[in-house]
Amino acid sequence: MGATADAAAGQAVATKLGFRPGQVVQEIGYDDDVDHDLRDAVEDVTGGELLDEETDEVVDTVLLWWRDGDGDLVDALVDALTSLADGGTVWLLTPKPGRPGHVEASDIEEAAPTAGLHATSTVSACPDWSGTRLSTRNRR
Repeated sequence: MGATADAAAGQAVATKLGFRPGQVVQEIGYDDDVDHDLRDAVEDVTGGELLDEETDEVVDTVLLWWRDGDGDLVDALVDALTSLADGGTVWLLTPKPGRPGHVEASDIEEAAPTAGLHATSTVSACPDWSGTRLSTRNRR
């Protein structure tokens, strides 16, 4: 596949994950092992750079790269909500089974409700990472 086809495929994945032009996206947990193609595709689709963990801006979506051993997942999810707009989404990206740092689905299922979130879907976000879409519970 050529560079143009790779970019189009990446943008298709970012669109499938629900990213849209104009959205503001914060990234938490960046390290050398993240999928740079997915990051680039999110920036291409939204038309803006990913904001870092220190942002004071209100964001539409948080990309949270999380690996087993990164600390307490509940705390990380609660921290991810700090800048998240009402109705926003957290994409929890974890290494796929068999990859270093894999997080068990049961750990996510346990942590999410404690942080006030619930999982709505899990997808293969990129070759080495699974994505779990987490949303806030309705407060009505």
